[in-house]
Amino acid sequence: MYTACYNPLEEEYDAIVVGTGISGGWAAKELCENGLKTLVLERGRMIKHIEDYHTAHKDPWDFPNGDDIASNETIKRKPKQHRTNYVTNEGHQHFFVDDLKHHYNEDRRFDWIRGYHVGGRSLTWGRLSLRWSDIDFEANKKEGIAVDWPVRYKDIAPWYDHVEEYIGVSGENLGLEQLPDGKYLKPMNMNCVEEHLKEKIAEEYDDRVLTIGRIAHITEGTKPGLGRSTCQYRDRCMRGCPYGAYFSSNSSTLPAAGATGNMTLRPNSIVHEVIYDDKTKKATGVRVIDSETRETFVYKAKIIFLCASAIASTSILLQSKSERFPNGLGNDSGELGHNIMDHHFRVGARAVAEGFEDKYVKGRRANAIYIPRFRNLGGKTDQKTFKRGYGLQGGAYKADVTETIAELKYGPKLKEAILKPGQWQINFTGFGEVLPDHNNRMYLDYDKLDEWGLPTVTFDAGFGENELAMRKDIQEQAIEVLKAGGFKDIEGYDLKEAHALGLGIHEMGTARMGHDPKTSVLNKYNQIHTCTNVYVTDGAFMTSSACQNPSLTYMAFTARAANHAAKEFKKNNA
Repeated sequence: MYTACYNPLEEEYDAIVVGTGISGGWAAKELCENGLKTLVLERGRMIKHIEDYHTAHKDPWDFPNGDDIASNETIKRKPKQHRTNYVTNEGHQHFFVDDLKHHYNEDRRFDWIRGYHVGGRSLTWGRLSLRWSDIDFEANKKEGIAVDWPVRYKDIAPWYDHVEEYIGVSGENLGLEQLPDGKYLKPMNMNCVEEHLKEKIAEEYDDRVLTIGRIAHITEGTKPGLGRSTCQYRDRCMRGCPYGAYFSSNSSTLPAAGATGNMTLRPNSIVHEVIYDDKTKKATGVRVIDSETRETFVYKAKIIFLCASAIASTSILLQSKSERFPNGLGNDSGELGHNIMDHHFRVGARAVAEGFEDKYVKGRRANAIYIPRFRNLGGKTDQKTFKRGYGLQGGAYKADVTETIAELKYGPKLKEAILKPGQWQINFTGFGEVLPDHNNRMYLDYDKLDEWGLPTVTFDAGFGENELAMRKDIQEQAIEVLKAGGFKDIEGYDLKEAHALGLGIHEMGTARMGHDPKTSVLNKYNQIHTCTNVYVTDGAFMTSSACQNPSLTYMAFTARAANHAAKEFKKNNA
């Protein structure tokens, strides 16, 4: 079991990891298991697995206004995050930050969704775990966009294996070039409407396929961690899973790191600067503010891993100024803070599925169906109006009027509603690639400080012509797929509030990888080109965004980088 330590006794460590989310947990695990004494710093509060999931077993009627309705106080404290309409539900809103306390600025709208606590967004992520292929790693070079990735699929494939086998990913292998197969547990089942659509797609198309999502949930056996067992099909994942069925840092990687005896975990620790030594040309440690006491500390280490999330890690680097790096640590290229990417969201189509009224589904499957990318893969799939591609995520569900009409939640009418079959509906939304663009950026405002006296982040980023053209195609193809299924009342949608970055919660790209220090920040092992004992392995390192959910890729790169760092340390190269 891992515990919090507020005053570490050691003055110097082998490694420091900043952040405890998807990437930070993996960095801690790999470094500690390689024998490195590692200090893990988290700016937010301590969250203990199971013990601190205080809404995990609550039903909708246990909340004053129901789980789906944010209280007036929540809306008041989280006005920007409430724009999403899904992170401020009362069942899980406590895992997202207070906008008023942790404010940021927008030249152009940006939905920055954060969770400041041990485990970060690993407690609330969507869990879809998809591999990249060389189609993704080679696209920038082939199309002359931004810079080339310094790695290819063969470099990362063993680390995808390593991560999948450890965390537990359920799904099915399809033999698709654009979505490489992996090490999967048994797939979750599709319902009757989804199975029907799968058959229709197979009849109508030779360039697309419907599958169940590849998701980080245990569907058979157990996996390492704090009593991790199979999914209970409750679909209350964003409240924290007391069964450890889905992967999180709290249930898996942090306990593994703690079990080695090599990890010291310190929450409430705001890292705001990496300290650089001009003589050795390496980092020596980090400056920290205790978020509760306002005390300041300096912690030293031979290796630094920044895993605080794309925007937060980049903010730390921009604040890390020295005579050698007046514009931020490693920022010789001037690309630090630029090239923000996200994924398309809330564009697609919905329909009514008739003829299944007597069919039911058991449990609440915390997973979606998925149509992998089928655009711009060569031949007839190539499009003239936009580059790259998208996947369609969605599902069929039985409408439940008792969830939307208060009068039916109790009494005789509730019994009647339960016994009467509801209508099936089906929905698809597209997750599409956003191209890297130097003009999409974040920067620091030193005139607007937070309560700890640190500069706040300002966003100036948005969609370009390629993204807008892709959104049009996403909607058209979602409609076409639903027509192929023979569904009724088909309606396309492209929500205006989704014409902004951040809503997909896949922000990335602000300290990109590349071959050349003149055009990128990091090398192929996630090291800063010009300060090689600093690694950045959260979304900041991404050179392009592809269309796959990115967390599995963050984990694979982090495990690879941490093992590289451990080898260098043992060679006395750190």
